[in-house]
Amino acid sequence: MFTARMTLKNSCLSKRKLIMLEKIIFKNNLEMLLNKISREYEVYAPARVGIETVWSLVTKADDLEWNFTNTDLSPKGFLFPQTECMLEFKNIPRSADGMILKRPELKEGSKALFNIRPCDAKAFSVLDLVFEQDPQKPDVYWKDKREKTLLLGLACNHPCPACFCTSVECGPHHPQGLDILMQDLEDRLVLKPLTPKGENLLTDLDQASEQDINLAAKLEKQAKDMIQGGLGLENIQAGSILDIYEHSAWERLYESCINCGTCTFYCPTCHCFDIQDETRGTYGRRVRNWDTCMSPHFTLHTSGHNPRGRRIDRFRQRFMHKFKYMPFKLNGALGCVGCGRCTQKCPVNIDVREVVNTINI
Repeated sequence: MFTARMTLKNSCLSKRKLIMLEKIIFKNNLEMLLNKISREYEVYAPARVGIETVWSLVTKADDLEWNFTNTDLSPKGFLFPQTECMLEFKNIPRSADGMILKRPELKEGSKALFNIRPCDAKAFSVLDLVFEQDPQKPDVYWKDKREKTLLLGLACNHPCPACFCTSVECGPHHPQGLDILMQDLEDRLVLKPLTPKGENLLTDLDQASEQDINLAAKLEKQAKDMIQGGLGLENIQAGSILDIYEHSAWERLYESCINCGTCTFYCPTCHCFDIQDETRGTYGRRVRNWDTCMSPHFTLHTSGHNPRGRRIDRFRQRFMHKFKYMPFKLNGALGCVGCGRCTQKCPVNIDVREVVNTINI
């Protein structure tokens, strides 16, 4: 009985301490916080350009956009650029030096992504598992930029209709991957520091009132309730890889897919790349470029054999990779965060939820 009371008491103290950590700031005072962040980081945030919402450099608080669902492109390119130089080389004929190889210096500056949505921050956590699977041999290009990036998330109070984040271990107010989670209360923000970096930035702010914290919790519940049409994954997770691969529904589901690769381009967790050497005269460089399983050249062998030479093979690969292969290799982590971009951008209206739910039967 004594142990149970002590455990309950400690639990209450922990909750009270967590509440005390939450801070408040009015939007008309954001310039102060932005200036503090700008001393160490270049600040980028979503901005309206015509009908699109894109990531843009921010220098003042008035530049910040608050009325948006999500950016058209994910912020993945900040950490995993579409094209990235990995090696430079120079060939000097008839020289004792011969071929000179040099890895480019890691000169990336520190960046802060302000108002990043929780699904995109969760995607960075998924890609951490991919690029840093071996702690002894991480991808140095990813790791360098990841450590120099500050993530200030803006919770979704009004998720878009294509969103299904709650059914893929995420959510509209999900904290994973963030340094600070901000919850919009119209004229003010409740800020939750989630890492030491985030906590240090908020030391000068006032503690949030219990009323504001309760309002933020109410908005979180409302946002979750707005999300309709999630995924069913129980049979996919329980079934063997071969059973899912040979599901009869693939023959019907792939028919409208044109293998354009739009889904993989917009996806915040797609991470396949190709490595190529580019040369001009005696100078050359080795670059890695985004690649896509939708391309017929993706798995083309030098011999001419292609194990995924048909459209159905490439279509199936995309879904198997995200919902079966990645969880198998990454201790259950899914390769999808439910942002809905692939469904929104697909030119032939393929809905990832319909495909997965059909395979799950």
